[in-house]
Amino acid sequence: MDGNLERIVRKLEEAAKGTFWEQLGCELEHVEPGKAVVALEVEKRHLNGIGILHGGVHASLLDNAMGLAVMVARPNDKVVTTNLNVHYLSPLEPGKVTVTAELIHQSRKMITVYGKIEDSTGRLGSWGSGSFRILSE
Repeated sequence: MDGNLERIVRKLEEAAKGTFWEQLGCELEHVEPGKAVVALEVEKRHLNGIGILHGGVHASLLDNAMGLAVMVARPNDKVVTTNLNVHYLSPLEPGKVTVTAELIHQSRKMITVYGKIEDSTGRLGSWGSGSFRILSE
C-alpha cells in the first residue's frame, strides 16, 4: 500500500472508532482506490430469529464496503449513499463472511458501486448496488 493510501486508510479507521462500523464488528481486509474488501465474523447478535444473517446486516455490510470503495477513490470529498439495492440469494450462517465492493461508474457528482457477500466456502449470500452523491463543500 503506498504512503498516501495508507494515510487515507488510517484516517478512515480513526473516524470509524465508536461508530456503527465498530459496533457491527467489521474488519477492513483490503482497500485500493475504487475497491474495498471487508470481513465480518458472524455471531449470534448478527442473526435473525431463524438463525441466519439478518437482512439488515447484509444491507449494512454492503453499504459500508461500497462506501469505503468510494471514500478511498475520492478521499478529499464527503460522500453519502443515495440509493441502496440488495438482492438476497442464499442464507448465511455464523462464521466469516467477506464483502467485496467495486466502483463501476463515476461522474463529477455521483458514483455507482456494486458489492457481494460470500461465506468462507464462496457461497454468494447477497449482492447489491449503490449510488453515492459527492457533497459540495
